[in-house]
Amino acid sequence: MTYRAPVDEMRFTLEEVAAVEGLKATGAFADFSADLTAAILDEAAKLAENVLAPLNRVGDAEHCKLEGDVVTTPTGFKDAYAQFVEGGWQGLQFPAELGGMGLPRALGVAVLEMIQGANLAFGLGPMLTYGGIEALIEHGSDEQKAMYLSKLLTGEWSATMNLTEPSAGSDVGALRSKAEPNGDGSWAVSGQKIFITWGEHDCAENIIHLVLARTPGSPEGTKGISLFLVPKILPDGTRNDLRAIGVEHKLGIHGSPTCTMEYTGAKGWLIGEENAGMRCMFTMMNSARLNVGVQGVGIAERAYQQALDYARERKQGKAIGADGPAPHAIIHHPDIKRTLAGMRAKIAASRAICISCAVAADLAHYSEDADEKAAFKRREDLLTPIAKAWSTDIGVEVASAGIQVHGGMGYVEETGAAQHFRDARITPIYEGTNAIQAIDLVGRKLSMDGGAAFDELFDDIEQTIEACDTSSHPDLPPLGERLRDSLESMREAVDWLKEADMEDRLAGATPFQTLAGETVGGWLLCVGAVAARRRQKEEIGDPAFAAERIALANFYAESVMTLAPSRVDDITMGAEMIADVGF
Repeated sequence: MTYRAPVDEMRFTLEEVAAVEGLKATGAFADFSADLTAAILDEAAKLAENVLAPLNRVGDAEHCKLEGDVVTTPTGFKDAYAQFVEGGWQGLQFPAELGGMGLPRALGVAVLEMIQGANLAFGLGPMLTYGGIEALIEHGSDEQKAMYLSKLLTGEWSATMNLTEPSAGSDVGALRSKAEPNGDGSWAVSGQKIFITWGEHDCAENIIHLVLARTPGSPEGTKGISLFLVPKILPDGTRNDLRAIGVEHKLGIHGSPTCTMEYTGAKGWLIGEENAGMRCMFTMMNSARLNVGVQGVGIAERAYQQALDYARERKQGKAIGADGPAPHAIIHHPDIKRTLAGMRAKIAASRAICISCAVAADLAHYSEDADEKAAFKRREDLLTPIAKAWSTDIGVEVASAGIQVHGGMGYVEETGAAQHFRDARITPIYEGTNAIQAIDLVGRKLSMDGGAAFDELFDDIEQTIEACDTSSHPDLPPLGERLRDSLESMREAVDWLKEADMEDRLAGATPFQTLAGETVGGWLLCVGAVAARRRQKEEIGDPAFAAERIALANFYAESVMTLAPSRVDDITMGAEMIADVGF
């Protein structure tokens, strides 16, 4: 089974749910249009379907290999990367004046979903380079930008993010890597980093490592961390004093070289100010968190497609109302239909969250009105942990459901369903575990600007409820009722969390994040349902597709949003009840 890029679903989400055309009002995307969106998505689909997807099983079977300090990627990866570079895909969402295509990040997110859905292990390389580019644009010196940006934007060079150390996982403040001044403006960086995605490989001419380290006399904890640009190949063409000393043997994403990197006085240059490394690195982290959420959407889409194809082909049992002699294809069985419908609905909801987050990021960056800029930044900040955590949880859930649809054949490797589950399982862990995202959501995001981010979100949801309530379509007013109930549950949870002590708040953080994802996802599906009804009335597009979008929102409302009151009970349980269980 191969991968088919869901171009129609992406276009609908971009245009009708996230309203990406609204970006033209900023003046930053003068040439952006629906026709251009269609052309970009169609071309990206060709790369994903014809080049990357066929290599997915190859990478899983072959793994990456380390010989000496040279890492070799699986068969076909190097050529596929060359085609990725030739197409200019790395620079799609970056300004034209820097060498990019100058297109919205939201469109870049849609393209990234295709790449991740087609081949998650491959897609990790370009994904980390996105973050490196953003960090340099935001914090790099003019000299650093001139020397490194153009090659990174083409993809000829790749970038990495070096945080984690053997003695310091999520506790970045405990890292021990050090940087000593060389006296010529450069620094000698020494230390060991683990879990470095695409830390060494044979696809790009150079690898630009962004490394966190301590300078002499720096404060303890995260306040004493600086960020350094450490290239594999130095500007004079010589090899730097760094190397991969190991490649991790992982549960999944075998085609992605996850390296242990050793720096032994490697020459590097400070990015930004000394002891401001965490602020610089969070530029990369925020980019990566949204993009990891997109990975969850991509792998879920691929797992769903494979499960759907298998359900149409696999014959077993006699299905109620099915034509022809038994056995019938299992897609006729109601439980299989329900499973597939749940997979599709949650994918659509998570895709809408990620693309909406990207649109908010674009508007926050390019809007000229200060108040609007601040409001869109709050929306981006609010949606980022939800996009990362809820979408990756959905990726794992859908991949697991895909195995279930396959039955016993899903548990053996020959069908490929197991690979999707293995590949998906890392996404709730890296770039800040989903628990860290939940802590961020009930901590900084809950109180940000006096709670304005949640107030603004709730106002927007209320407008969609009103649009559903006043619709002439018989299915939309009940949809509005379900959304209202889910919104009220979320409001109740927010009010409780604001008054709770920190221990109780943190105890309810993960279930709150689930409620937030389910409510925001449901809201955006309702936005899509309202748009689909308008398309029906105006006879725009495929009427069957519009009807499916309305049905999808209603299925989600009945199967997911009805859970909202029970989520509140879980959130407000409190830390003491958990502690009473005993450990």
